[in-house]
Amino acid sequence: MINAEVRLSLLDRSRTRVGEPDAAALHGTVARAADAERLGYHRFWVAEHHGVPGIAGAAPAVLLTAVAGATTRIRLGSAGVMLPHHQPLVVAEQFATLSAFAPGRVDLGLGRSSGFTAPVRRALRQTDGDFAADLTELRDFLSGTAEITVHPEPAAPVPLYVLATGAGLSIAAELGLPVIVGGPLLRAGGERALADYRRAFRPSVRQPEPWVAISLDVLVADTDAEAAELLLPEAWAMARSRTTGEFPPLEPVAVARTAARTARQRQHVEQTVAAAITGSPARVEQRLAELFDRTGAAELVTAGSTYDRDALRASDAALAAIFKRP
Repeated sequence: MINAEVRLSLLDRSRTRVGEPDAAALHGTVARAADAERLGYHRFWVAEHHGVPGIAGAAPAVLLTAVAGATTRIRLGSAGVMLPHHQPLVVAEQFATLSAFAPGRVDLGLGRSSGFTAPVRRALRQTDGDFAADLTELRDFLSGTAEITVHPEPAAPVPLYVLATGAGLSIAAELGLPVIVGGPLLRAGGERALADYRRAFRPSVRQPEPWVAISLDVLVADTDAEAAELLLPEAWAMARSRTTGEFPPLEPVAVARTAARTARQRQHVEQTVAAAITGSPARVEQRLAELFDRTGAAELVTAGSTYDRDALRASDAALAAIFKRP
């Protein structure tokens, strides 16, 4: 049984689909946020990607403003804004502006990933910055302790979160910030990195104790086989990105199931499947409970996606029902 105190949130990357314009992905994100609020999700996250055919979400602050207009209660977060691509002052101003439209609902998740390709990195004018220093500067702007006063002044505090890898965990611990972890840190051995974060954590004004959220693909269907099939479009797209350098739009399950694969692509599909949690409600609940026990996480950031929007909506509803059980 999942601990009743664990919160459920949803990350939507605005995945594009074959045969649809990119705008349909953005409208789908806004509609999914409204559904998530109705289903009782605690928080709705969006992400930042540049020059990726399979993802239309390039501007989190802009997209979250549209989401804010379609919702009234659910918290709104970036998971995340890639800080090396921006000046801290500009990020502070963007999220202070968002806070004016959704006071008390805005969370700012920050990462340090580079652009997807070399041309994107050049277009972003990306340099080797100091992530810890930029985080500190951004926090000072939002807390009103910097030498420049941000306008509009935030309508309410904007909590910061770090999308953490090994090095990111150390930075978050030093600055007293909560973390969102995924990927390798959720596999065998990740508990040691999380224990190091908790042990090294320095309490801050906004975050007196260490706090961890976990992010991974979760898809629920009536049967284990149906749920596994829902993951195939994302797994196939990921395999193609790892082998061709291009992350494509989602294709229907039937296309992803029958596509010809190289040995390397089969391996990447298997890796994506192994890293996800899919299945019937009972199976998903059991696997999530084990993961929460192992990591001590306080929140699940579910990032599942599939080509069929109706199937994705049903998966979101089934997952919400798991967390509502007495």
